[in-house]
Amino acid sequence: MSRRSQGSVGVWAEMQRQQQRQIEVDARRRREEAQQERAYQRRVAQTHREYMQAEALRRTEELDARVASMRRLLVSGCRAPAFRASSLMRPEQVQPFAPGPLAHPVPMPNPDHYQAQSGWATNRRAQDHVASRARFERDWYAAQAAEAQRQQQLAAYQRQYQQWADAQLAEVRLHNASIAELAEGVRRRDSGAVVEYFSAALYASTAWPEDFARQVTAAYDSAAGQLVVDWELPDYGIAPEAKSVRYMYAADQLKESPRPVTQRRVLYREILAQSLLLVLHELFAADESGALESVTLNGFVDGHDPTTGRPGRIYLATVMAPRSTFRDLHLAQVDPCSCLADALRGQLSARPDQLLPVRPSRRPQDVGERVVTHGSDEEPDLYEMDPIAFEDLVADLFRAMGMQAVTTQRSNDGGVDVDALDPAPIRGGKIVVQVKRYRNTVPPTAVRDLFGTVQDVGANKGVLVTTSRFGPGSHTFANGKPLELISGSELVDLLHRHGLRGRLGDGARPSGAQPTHVDPNPRLPDEYNVLGMSWTGSVALDVCALVCHGNRVLSDDHFVFYNNPQTLDGSVRAVPATAPDKAAVCVSFDALPEEADRFVLVAAVDPEANPHADLSGFTDASIRLLDPMLAELGQLAVSDGRPGETALVLGSFRRRSNGDWDFVLGGMGYTGGLEELVQDFGIEVE
Repeated sequence: MSRRSQGSVGVWAEMQRQQQRQIEVDARRRREEAQQERAYQRRVAQTHREYMQAEALRRTEELDARVASMRRLLVSGCRAPAFRASSLMRPEQVQPFAPGPLAHPVPMPNPDHYQAQSGWATNRRAQDHVASRARFERDWYAAQAAEAQRQQQLAAYQRQYQQWADAQLAEVRLHNASIAELAEGVRRRDSGAVVEYFSAALYASTAWPEDFARQVTAAYDSAAGQLVVDWELPDYGIAPEAKSVRYMYAADQLKESPRPVTQRRVLYREILAQSLLLVLHELFAADESGALESVTLNGFVDGHDPTTGRPGRIYLATVMAPRSTFRDLHLAQVDPCSCLADALRGQLSARPDQLLPVRPSRRPQDVGERVVTHGSDEEPDLYEMDPIAFEDLVADLFRAMGMQAVTTQRSNDGGVDVDALDPAPIRGGKIVVQVKRYRNTVPPTAVRDLFGTVQDVGANKGVLVTTSRFGPGSHTFANGKPLELISGSELVDLLHRHGLRGRLGDGARPSGAQPTHVDPNPRLPDEYNVLGMSWTGSVALDVCALVCHGNRVLSDDHFVFYNNPQTLDGSVRAVPATAPDKAAVCVSFDALPEEADRFVLVAAVDPEANPHADLSGFTDASIRLLDPMLAELGQLAVSDGRPGETALVLGSFRRRSNGDWDFVLGGMGYTGGLEELVQDFGIEVE
C-alpha cells in the first residue's frame, strides 16, 4: 500500500507537478487562441476577397448597362412624349383659402357652468351667486374680445389672400396668353415664334440622359419652311474607356480592362448618329402646325481645331432632312449610322474621336433671320454681377417661387435688401432677405444681425442668401430660429430650377441643393471604424463629432454635424445608422490631422423636433465600435442625461504617445444646447 510523502521532497514534487500542469494548460490555451486567430484571418480574407470580387462584378455590370443604354438611346428617346404648346399652359387655379384656426369662432362661455354652489347660509349663497356671475361676465367679455380680434384677423388674412390670388391668376393668364400667341405665331410661320418654340422643345426634352449637353442654336427660313439647327454633341469621353473590372488577388486591387479602341470608336460614332436622328425625331414630332418642310441639323463639339489649335465649334455631323423622307423612316429598326448616311444623305465624321470635321451645308448664321441660343454656358457670373442687379435677381427668384418681392432702397433699409411676402396661409407671412455677395465664408455675426432685424421689424422669417457658404457657427446659431441660410451652390440650383440663370465663377452647375453628398450605402475602406450610438427614450437628438487639439476644435470644417456631414479630408463622416443604432459616425483615426489629439462625440436635443425637451430621457446609452463590414468589435458605456440639460459630451477618444486612441467617458452637460457646447470648443456662434 502506497502513501503520499509528507516530507519536503514530496511537497517539492507536488509543486513541480502543479507547475507542469499549468504550463500544459497555458500551452493548450495558446494553441487554441492561435487556431482561432488563423480561422478568423481566413474568414476575414475570404470575406474581403468576396467583397472585392462582388465590387468588380458590380462595376462591370454598371459599364455593361451604360453601354446598353447608349445603344438604346434612339429607341428609348422616341418613346418620350412629343413636345406640345399645350404642355406649357398653366391651370387657372390657385391654392384655396385656408385660414386654419382662424376659421373657428371663439367658444362663448356657458352660463350653466357658472352656477353658484349651494350652502347652508342664505348670505353665503348670495355671495356665491354674485361671484359666479362676475366670473361669467369676465369670461364672456374676454371671449367677445377674442372673437372680435379673430374676425379682424380673418378679414385681413382674407384680403391678403385675395390680393395674392388675383396676382397669381393674372400671372397665369398672362403666361397662357403668351403661349397661345406663340402657338399662333408658329402657325403663321413667324420666324421668331418658330425658333423660340422648337429650340425650347429641344432644350426642355425629357428624351436625353442627364449627362448629355443641351446647347442649341437655331434660325428659321420662313420662305423655305426650313429650320436650321446647331446641336451640341457629347464628346469622346461619353464612350466608356473601360470594358470590365476584375479583382487582382495577388495585388489585392481592382483593375480595369480597357475597351478595344475599335469598339470604342464604333460606339462613339453610333452615339453621334443616334443623337442626330433623335433631334430630328423630336423636331418633327413637335410640329403640330406643319411649319417644318425640312430641317438642316449640324452636330458639333466644343474643342480645339486639330489643324489650327484654335478653340471653337468642331462640326462632326450634318444632315438636311425633308419631312416627307423622315416621316417614312422606322427609327426603332434602323442602323443609325447607315440611316444617317444613306437614307438621309447626311455626313458623319469618319474619325470623330480625332475631331475630324465635316463641312455643314447651312448654318443658323447663314439664314439671316433671328438666331436663338439655349443652354450655353454664357450665364452671368454671380461673383462679378453688379450688387443692385444681384439683389434684383434674388427678388426675381422669390417671385418665381410664388411670393411677392421687392428690393428696398439703398439707404435706410434697416439691413434688409429684399422684402418678400409669402401669401400661403398659416406658414406664410413677411420675410426679410439679406444678400451677401461674398467669396469667403459668411461670419456668424451676419446671421446674428439678421436675427435682430427679424425681431425688430416683426417678420415671420429671415433669409440670408450668399454666393459663398456658411460655417458651423452660423448653422448652430440659426438652428431652432426662424432663419434660413442659402449657400452659393444652393442659390445656383434654385435659380436653374425656377428658370433663372447664374453661375459661380468658372464652376460647373451643381447637381443638387446639398453641398456635400453622403453615400446612403457607404462601402468603407479597411482603415475606417463606425461608431454607432443608441439610447432609450423618444427625444430626437443630433449626434455630432469634433476633431480637436486639446479642448479646441481645429477649424469649423472639423465640426461634423447636420449641416456639415463630413470633414474636408473625409476622415470623419456621418453615415446612416443600422439597427439597433439611432445615429452613426465613421472615422479613420489614422487619417486624422497630426495636430489632432482628441476626437469628441456629443449629443444635443433637436430644438425644432423637441423644442421643450431635455436629456432626462436619455438613458441606457452606449457606443458600438464596428468594423467596416459593420461587425461589432466592442461597446462603450455613455453617461445618462440629466434634467434641464439639452446637450451632452458623450465621450472622447484621446491619442496616446504611442499613437493608439483610448476612450474617455464624458458626462459634461449644457443647458444652452449645442450652441453653448460648441462655444466651449472654440466655435464662434455669436
